[in-house]
Order: sequence, then structure tokens, then C-alpha cells
Amino acid sequence: MADKQDYYELLGVDRTATSDQLKKSYRKLAVKYHPDKNPDDPAAEEHFKKIGEAYEILMDDQKRAAYDRYGHAAFEAGGGGGGRAGTGDPFDIFREVFSGGGGGGGAAGGIFEAFFGGGGGRSRDSRGRQRGSDLRYDLQISLEEAAAGAEKALEIEKLVSCGICSGTGVGARGKIVSCRTCGGSGQVISSRGFFQVQQTCSDCRGTGQIISEPCKNCRGEGRVKETTRIKLRIPSGINEGSRLRSSNNGDAGVRGGASGDLYVVIHIKEHAIFERDDEDLYCEVPVSFGQATLGGELVVPTLEGKATVKVPGGTQSGTTFRLRGKGIQDLGTGRKGDLHVTVQVEVPTKLSSDQKEKLKEFCDTCGDQNSPLHESFLAKAKKFFS
Repeated sequence: MADKQDYYELLGVDRTATSDQLKKSYRKLAVKYHPDKNPDDPAAEEHFKKIGEAYEILMDDQKRAAYDRYGHAAFEAGGGGGGRAGTGDPFDIFREVFSGGGGGGGAAGGIFEAFFGGGGGRSRDSRGRQRGSDLRYDLQISLEEAAAGAEKALEIEKLVSCGICSGTGVGARGKIVSCRTCGGSGQVISSRGFFQVQQTCSDCRGTGQIISEPCKNCRGEGRVKETTRIKLRIPSGINEGSRLRSSNNGDAGVRGGASGDLYVVIHIKEHAIFERDDEDLYCEVPVSFGQATLGGELVVPTLEGKATVKVPGGTQSGTTFRLRGKGIQDLGTGRKGDLHVTVQVEVPTKLSSDQKEKLKEFCDTCGDQNSPLHESFLAKAKKFFS
């Protein structure tokens, strides 16, 4: 995979980057290349997927170690990493968040693909059973759903156990018999000059057994493709790029083998008002010239409804107020972040002649005594005007 870009280069970080540095860089790039911000740019969407893949690998200590040692080859089929880059964790460990049950809501559009391909290189037992592939589903949710948690119903096309043969692959009149080619050993020996080479039997694929009459519905594989509905609980406080693992909801195994797992990767839509940084929220709210000058109560939005902020008289544009506990809950500790509201003083654009005259009178009476910022600027810039 020489043409595949280096993961560190994709995220714009050094190989010694810490987890916090990776997270900060990923979030910045994810906002820049998010499909919502680039609706008509396929290249941006493709780059968004690439940086997501890079982040997923480098944020996992085991996968990062494998990548640092073997590069992209560590995640090719049959490579040292056990699966393709961008797959869910193949170990029974889920570091970030875990999945659960619950009722269903509508599923957001997802991108669905097999993690480890068609099973090449996977081990089979003596009866030909093989574990099914892990699967990935990219799910887009709103910021409100990320903050409060949600329940989703995902429609997924995957391989399920054949209902005709109960996953055995054996037809109604068929049975499992010993392979004649290898005599039931699963291996065949061929002579090549002075050498004898032992190879896996191609007829029984190393199982030593043959189905005399395979099931016509699944052609002896024990599984068929079908669209299924899976319920998923999204915990409150989930982050962009987090993975939810749903055990045994991947592809069904071959001839009754164990099912793989389903990994759901979370993507949070860009919000019209709020921006998120970990558990804190940020937004800008306009305030009238009069209210900023005289002071008063300003109604501001929160994810839970509305709140009021006391604006003191003489508030300048760009002033930020903090509302404690109005952010997003931390997934690990349960502590809620804060909402940071920055006010932007609105300057009237359409004034009547009478209003202009009165405003001019007001400005004339103020003079320089009510312009501290202007006075400070003049003091600093005095040498430029001399």
C-alpha cells in the first residue's frame, strides 16, 4: 500500500504526538472536512473518512504500535494487525464506550462495510465452522442526541444463519462425509522432484469433510444475506469518532460458526448555533447597542432550552459570559461542562433622520470620557500619528 498516505501526515502531527495532540488535530480537521460543510465536494468527504481512519488507528495504543512497526501492512488482510485499517477493535476490549439495548428511533444514513473482508485466512474448526466477519456502520447523530443520549434502530444488510439448514450447510437429504481426496486429514501431499509438499486440501478446504448434498438456499455455506434491524443505545456525552461495539451483530459464521461483532462509529452533525470542545459549548449571541450600553437581562439558548445572562452596563462586543453546568456531560465522570456565551454588539444599519440627529447629539455629549478603548488605542498609537 505504497500509495496510501501516512497517518501522521494525514493528521498533521509528529510521530511523538500525545493523545491530546492527536485529538485536537483530528477535531480541527474533522470540522474543516465534514460533509455538512462541504456538501458538493466528494474529495472533502473522502479526506474526512481518511482522517477518521488515521485517528482510529493512532488513538489505540496496540494498533499504533503495530502501525509504527509495520506501517499500513499491519492492517491488510492477513497482516500482523489482524484486520484492515478503520476496523473496530478485534479484542474483547472496548476502551471508549459500550453498546446497549433499547427501543428504536429512525436510523441516520450510514456507510456499511465488512471489516475483515470475505474471511480469507480465518481459521476453521474440524467441522468447517468459521467465525463471521466484524462489520462497521458509520452513524450520524445530532449534537442534541450526543448530549442527551439516544436510541437508534439500524437497518443493516449482513450475512445471517440460513433458516433452511439451521446454519449447517447440509441439504435435506445430505450428510457430512469424510473427504475422499485427503482421506479426512484435510491435507494432501504432492511430489515435486525430490521434495514432498503438504498442502491444504482444496476440496474440503482443510476440514477433512464434505457435504454430500449442500443446502440449495445457502449453497453449503450455512448463511445468507439479509437486511436486519438492530437496536442501539447511544450514551449521553458521546464524542465524535467514538465506537460502539454490539457483540454478535456482525456477519454470521460459516456452517454455524460464531458471529462477528458490529462496530458503530459516531459522527456528530455540525450545529447551527453551538460549537463543542470536549464537554464545553460555545456560542455567539447578538445584543442591541442599547442593552449593551444600559445593561439588562439577555435570553440565550442552551441545549436544554433557554437561560438568562445578566449583562452589565457598558458591555463591550466580544465579552464572554460563562454558564456553569450548561455544557455536555462527561462520559466517564458524569460532570457537566459549561456554556460560554460571547456577545456581539449589534450596530443599527437603518436609522431615520430623527434617530440620526438624536444619536449625534448623544455622541456629542459623551465626548471622550465614555470611550476608554478609544483612549487606550490612541495612547498606544500616538507615535504613528505624530
